[in-house]
Amino acid sequence: MSLQRARVRLVAAALGLACAVASAAPADTALDRYLDGLRAWRASYTQTLTDARGRARGETQGVLLIQRPGKFRWESAPRGATATAQLMIADGRNLWFYDRDLEQVTVKPAARALSATPAALLSGAAPLREAFGVEAKGQRDGLEWVAVQPKSVDAEFRSARFGFAGLELRRLEIDDKLGQRAELRFARSERNGEVRADELAFATPAGVDVIGKPVQ
Repeated sequence: MSLQRARVRLVAAALGLACAVASAAPADTALDRYLDGLRAWRASYTQTLTDARGRARGETQGVLLIQRPGKFRWESAPRGATATAQLMIADGRNLWFYDRDLEQVTVKPAARALSATPAALLSGAAPLREAFGVEAKGQRDGLEWVAVQPKSVDAEFRSARFGFAGLELRRLEIDDKLGQRAELRFARSERNGEVRADELAFATPAGVDVIGKPVQ
């Protein structure tokens, strides 16, 4: 698997988790308290990726926007870049992935494209605990942690951990099946702020190749 594809899969899993947990049943974990009344969430982030031997594989930065149910926007670029290099949008029907360097857009029906990831719960069709094991993990690094483990053997990752400071999500760690780890650190977050319709809609740039056919 290429480094780029590994990053995309891990971030997609992160996005799926961040959206999927919105359907959690009431319980007494930091995750459930955070989700109570959550309608939208926006934050900037930095992401580091390490391989199974603990070696750094790169660092990216970007912005994540989530709107319940089932929509998100993820913008990503190498650390220090001034323009978005990759953009992923789930608009409720389709998942769009735009790679600026390749001048290529890939589109798939969201239900099929995300079926093997936590983002399968974007539709809210199943409660969180039907698809994941959820466990409070106590304090670490000044944060309250909650671990999430998929029950499906088809999931793209092995486990994930959410780190909270009160009602703020500060960190998200995801381990994939190859032993790689993505760590996202969130900053400048906004809870239940305004979300414009155009932020969660994708317009294909002129002159790029389009792979796939969107669901209308």
